[in-house]
Amino acid sequence: MNRAAGILLPITSLPSRYGIGCFSGSAYEFVDWLKEAGQCYWQILPLVPTSFGDSPYQSFSTYAGNPYFISLEELVEEGVLTEEECEEADFGEDPQDIDYEKMYLSRYPLLKKAFRRSNISQNQDYLKFVEDNAWWLGDYALFMAVKERFEGKPWTEWAEDIRLRRSNAMDYYRKEQYFDIEFHQYLQYQFHKQWTRLKSYANEKGVKIIGDIPIYVAMDSADAWAHPELFQLDENNVPVAVAGCPPDGFAAEGQLWGNPLYRWDYHESTGFAWWMERLRYCFQMYDVVRIDHFRGFDEYYSIPYGEKTAINGTWKKGPGMKLFHRMKEVLGEREVIAEDLGYVTDSVRKMVEDSGFPGMKVLEFAFDSRDTGSASDYLPHNYGENCVAYTGTHDNETLTGWFGSISKEEMAMAREYLCDQYTPEKYLYKPLISLIMRSRAKLCVIPLQDYLGYDNSCRMNRPSTVGINWKWRITREELTEELKEEIYSIARRYGRTGWQWREEEEKETKS
Repeated sequence: MNRAAGILLPITSLPSRYGIGCFSGSAYEFVDWLKEAGQCYWQILPLVPTSFGDSPYQSFSTYAGNPYFISLEELVEEGVLTEEECEEADFGEDPQDIDYEKMYLSRYPLLKKAFRRSNISQNQDYLKFVEDNAWWLGDYALFMAVKERFEGKPWTEWAEDIRLRRSNAMDYYRKEQYFDIEFHQYLQYQFHKQWTRLKSYANEKGVKIIGDIPIYVAMDSADAWAHPELFQLDENNVPVAVAGCPPDGFAAEGQLWGNPLYRWDYHESTGFAWWMERLRYCFQMYDVVRIDHFRGFDEYYSIPYGEKTAINGTWKKGPGMKLFHRMKEVLGEREVIAEDLGYVTDSVRKMVEDSGFPGMKVLEFAFDSRDTGSASDYLPHNYGENCVAYTGTHDNETLTGWFGSISKEEMAMAREYLCDQYTPEKYLYKPLISLIMRSRAKLCVIPLQDYLGYDNSCRMNRPSTVGINWKWRITREELTEELKEEIYSIARRYGRTGWQWREEEEKETKS
């Protein structure tokens, strides 16, 4: 990888006509905009369907795609929807906010209309897609159909026969829910067809996609329901322990995520077969895969099921490098980013080093007076080449919001490090971005909100909160020529445009 730059912007945040960012023409325009801005990478969040809380890190499936991302405009072009039908639906009034309740109430009826009119069972491409993806799609489509049959309840509350996947119950629901099963297969066909086209377009323009794989799956997922043997569940498929992280200076009771934990001894006995399938699939979907919570492969925090907080959890050993040695044997050398943030032990550092994967550096962590142990790791002069530098991630405050929220002592530390006592606070995001862009890190990824100098009203996620996250969107009007030129000039100044096409075009124009 040469020195390069990228932008973090979730698909949900793209401009769109119908309430949420999707694979419509705006996505292709954004790819063009990225290229013109000298960006080589577009980092997104997981593309999976979301469950309660709308988080892409709590999904009904690790393989399925989010039906909200299907372009309604494309369905209009196919003739299975009309523009009038889309315009009449209520997706919310605010072009910079996502109303997930209205998404659910408006999008699914439209998608069902499209499905009914599609005559999809006669489509040979669809039939091939279903056949090629039968190893996950059948379980997922049945899971979603049965979930609707039980009024959205988690699978752990279904009738015992189907909860435990007894053969007679499986046969019964496959017949009873045939229409709904095919509907969910149709949605996945549309999602994958549209995503494959968008990704190919980005790659043709010289833009690589950085995708994101959460370490854990949700308990209420087709993955846990269909493969309970992979997880720490008892004979009734009830969790023995769940995931989270321990108390620290940021969360006095720790974080109780509730995801089922893996039976790592079982995974190892199979040669990590499920993980190889999962990773292979991710590398088909993305050019680079960011693996979330990388330290969980070294040690994971195990909280007894039923606990109300994470206080009584304990650390357990994970598979370590065995999993990644196996990955290289089966899949070869792949581009991976290790999310090694948070409290990092020597054994985690060794695992990241042994893997050869670049870790992450977040500028906002560099001036935290509460974290005297590792804050210096995040100071840009200490970055090595083999890392990916960020101002912040989707879980952090925006850069402007962060600077406005830190203590006076921390503000002074940051200004002293910048040698900048005079730039007004509302413009300080610019020298802070430049700070990491001129570091040795081979790749710098900046959330788009930070390039715009936006405050925390545009923050993507506030961990440990529900109902206020994953909502921010940008409008076409904000993706200005001026912003594009400013981002390009920063990338060029620090040798991060990644290719020379624009410089060559400028030379030809001048001559």
